[in-house]
Amino acid sequence: MEILLVNPNTTASMTAAIGRAAERIAAPGTRIVAVNPQTGPESIEGFYDEALAVPGLLAEIARGEQRGVDGHVVACFDDTGLEAARALARAPVVGIGEAAFHAASLVAGRFTVVTTLARSIPAIEQNLVKYGLAARCARVRASDVPVLALERGEADACKRIDAAIEAAKRDDRAEAIVLGCAGMVDLAAVLAARHTLPVVDGVTVAVVLVEALVRLGLATSKVGGYAFPLPKRITGFSVPTRSSSASA
Repeated sequence: MEILLVNPNTTASMTAAIGRAAERIAAPGTRIVAVNPQTGPESIEGFYDEALAVPGLLAEIARGEQRGVDGHVVACFDDTGLEAARALARAPVVGIGEAAFHAASLVAGRFTVVTTLARSIPAIEQNLVKYGLAARCARVRASDVPVLALERGEADACKRIDAAIEAAKRDDRAEAIVLGCAGMVDLAAVLAARHTLPVVDGVTVAVVLVEALVRLGLATSKVGGYAFPLPKRITGFSVPTRSSSASA
């Protein structure tokens, strides 16, 4: 089985770290291919960055489909471009935000999301409503840690995330924590042990969910909203398309 893991931002070192975490959790025989676009923002923090990242993400998804990968992971917690990626792909596409929310709801009655900056909170809250899980989320908290500070491994970043989790336990009565950024992928096990409650990382959950969907033989529906895009001229940039999309 081959899974394409797309980091929608352009920071290659973050892509490599996410890819290593995915490889550690993947089942024997699963090959992880971790990529990022060559164009777009270096980090995704809010609606504006998301919009700029989508064309590059879709190009990577399309190339994966052309290669015949078995599934895709969108490795941005905002689930950047997830719906559009599903329209482009026949293989299953799982976003790390949606995956993490569902996993947390299976192991805890209520969870708190600890993300990076406050500007990311509205997108996460909107996704929780869209996925039908807003009632299970006690709060979305910002740790005030920029994405690239996580990438640099700044000591103060870890302290701020610790403080946000303590506040979630004390004030939100959170029974589990969802880490709201792919750049936090390597912190989950340490934080779970330190705070003695489940800490969910969406990257690893998404990989396992894609593996399960592939084993079950479940592909993305091509009826309705996830039907292949209609062939049309797109001015200004090019997204590779699979040969079957024009006739599907």
